[in-house]
Amino acid sequence: MNYLIPFIFTALGFAQLGLLNGFRWEYAAALAAWGISFGMARALLTRRLPRATPFLLPVVSLLTGIGLLMTARLAPNFLLRQTLWLAISALALLAVTLIPRDLGWLRRYKYLWLLTGLALLATTLLFGVNPSGFGARLWLGVGSVYFQPSEPLKILLIVFLAVYLSDTRRQILDSDSSFKIGQLTLPHPAYFGPLLLMWGFSVILLVWQRDLGAALLFFGAFLAMLYVAIAQLRYVVVGMGLMLLAGYIGYDLFDYVALRVQGWWNPWLDPAGRSFQFVQALLAFANGGVFGQGLGQGLPTAIPVVHTDFVFAAIGEEYGLLGSVGVLFSFWLLVSQAFQIALNGRTHFQRLLAVGIGFMIAFQTLVITAGTLKLIPLTGVTLPFVSYGGSSLLTSFIMIGLLLFVSARAEPA
Repeated sequence: MNYLIPFIFTALGFAQLGLLNGFRWEYAAALAAWGISFGMARALLTRRLPRATPFLLPVVSLLTGIGLLMTARLAPNFLLRQTLWLAISALALLAVTLIPRDLGWLRRYKYLWLLTGLALLATTLLFGVNPSGFGARLWLGVGSVYFQPSEPLKILLIVFLAVYLSDTRRQILDSDSSFKIGQLTLPHPAYFGPLLLMWGFSVILLVWQRDLGAALLFFGAFLAMLYVAIAQLRYVVVGMGLMLLAGYIGYDLFDYVALRVQGWWNPWLDPAGRSFQFVQALLAFANGGVFGQGLGQGLPTAIPVVHTDFVFAAIGEEYGLLGSVGVLFSFWLLVSQAFQIALNGRTHFQRLLAVGIGFMIAFQTLVITAGTLKLIPLTGVTLPFVSYGGSSLLTSFIMIGLLLFVSARAEPA
């Protein structure tokens, strides 16, 4: 029954697109791959891990179904490629969930995972490409296949921080050494260093790669995990101050940062130029109203790269306010389940891992949806499970696989 609603929604969506555009075999292939992927995952998890939380996969299946529909609607030439990534992502989820006996392999090689991710990210500085031919070169390409290293780095960073904080939590809390800056008491530099390191890492992303979204996500997840680990608000205050300082420096020194902030502050000054995406997104939401224009009935393709950064605007236009709220509610269910899994975790590492994944999904959803709605400057990240992008989909599925693994071995609530 949990999968009936996602299946009906996805099947009816492809049927509607078929009536509008003519029935295409790509639609049938995408729907079949979607059904086989989640049907296989459900059967194997029910048999092998009966204690795994039953709520994650149905919600993920619904969001992924919406993502396939949006790809078919907005970028039909990419539908088969996204379908292939869905199959690969489902296999990766099952591999992460079913093959390991424990998470010791993550803890033992924590530095190797992080260094590998950083090395891949550094490689884009030399060999990075942009599939569109212009803009920031954040991808590595082999033939017609492109991969964004900052996506798997999300998982590797969360794993590293979960291990580091679970191992050093007691030392941080028991540290007697401290120093003051004005009225603010800070911990010993030996334990305060990682905060500065993450800030510097975010600045490097901001300056060298122009990847504002990744910088914000990484540093935000770090502060959230740090606060959960030691419950010291002063870390968060200092960290947010450093992030604001980095943002101010970026605004003052780099034109592309200033253009995004100015375009967000008043997009109507240049609605046909640098603020074109903002304006078209706002018009799409206004055009959608409460109930939407209907799938295939709006004009979301007027927004450049709508299938990636602005897919939420397309949902707002064609599914309306109700559809947009439904998508946000689905993400709320995912994040709340991640926090529930964290509460029932057996070890500090498991709890921090689940919390980190929950915060990462929450921050990423908040950043892209709020940016699309002009609540914050746009930072250009994908909407998990929904936006087009193979590396993003694969990363999101692996995160869900880790949550399922932890939930299957958690203490009963």
